[in-house]
Amino acid sequence: MVEFPLHILLVYINIYYLIPRFILKKQQYVRYFLSLGFWLGLVYILRTGLNYYLVTQNIWPEAEGVQSAFTFNHIVAVVLGELYVVALVTAIKLTVDWARARRKVDKLKGNQLRLELDLLKSQIQPHFFFNTLNNLYALTLEKSDVAPSVVLKLSDIMQYVLYDVKEPSIPLIKEIEYVQNYLDLERLRFGENIETETKIVGEINQIDVPPLLFLPFIENCFKHGSKTDGKIEVAIGFEIIDNKRLQFQVKNSFNDDTKEIVQKKHGIGIKNVERRLELLYPNNFQLKSAVEGSYYCVSLKIPINES
Repeated sequence: MVEFPLHILLVYINIYYLIPRFILKKQQYVRYFLSLGFWLGLVYILRTGLNYYLVTQNIWPEAEGVQSAFTFNHIVAVVLGELYVVALVTAIKLTVDWARARRKVDKLKGNQLRLELDLLKSQIQPHFFFNTLNNLYALTLEKSDVAPSVVLKLSDIMQYVLYDVKEPSIPLIKEIEYVQNYLDLERLRFGENIETETKIVGEINQIDVPPLLFLPFIENCFKHGSKTDGKIEVAIGFEIIDNKRLQFQVKNSFNDDTKEIVQKKHGIGIKNVERRLELLYPNNFQLKSAVEGSYYCVSLKIPINES
């Protein structure tokens, strides 16, 4: 009853006064140790005096023989005991505070990550609609009969973009359906000048992927993908590898005269996808692009069903 309240007093003074004032804020280690020494001396005086007057005159019963107070050995024994208590409790408190701070930082990082991903995703959506509306505008200038069909197909895509992509991940099947809708939209524009092929290898029913991840690559196929004869060839592939990774491949034809432009030019869509990949799969994805003859090839590998 005498010593335990003094332990509590010293521990609380150290945790909530000495450390915040001298260590955390100002890093004045000398003043901290001097202040701690002062409080240790005060606690020693209170502890020894209260034990002597309230409990027993033998203030060091665990020592051999009867020992006197305020001797060097007694002071060292009491101070070391107090330091043990202070160090143990302070270590526990600092560990708990560190864990809380780490959780808070992780939560802030997670929030920042989600905000950045949402921003990147929101930038891709108007980018896509801007390109599509430009194409629609060109069709209306030509008074094309396919313009109404383009509007209907665009409305289906808008419904997907506005309502289905709010989740961090969606079924791969839905994303492929979205890609097919986009290909249908381009077929309405280009007619017989487009040759497309989509190949799926493996079981994809249970696979989830980030939304709007593949579309910018396919957009580039039509943006840079015409041959000298005006035809566009696009081959798209989705393959499950060892039930661990998804490989997406797209290959499109292009005019040899524009090879350097195709290799150097990157739009906002591709940049956003690269940044999203860095945030979603840090050091765990492979994105490669290369020119093979008269074809531009892109290969992307990502882990499947990972949070």
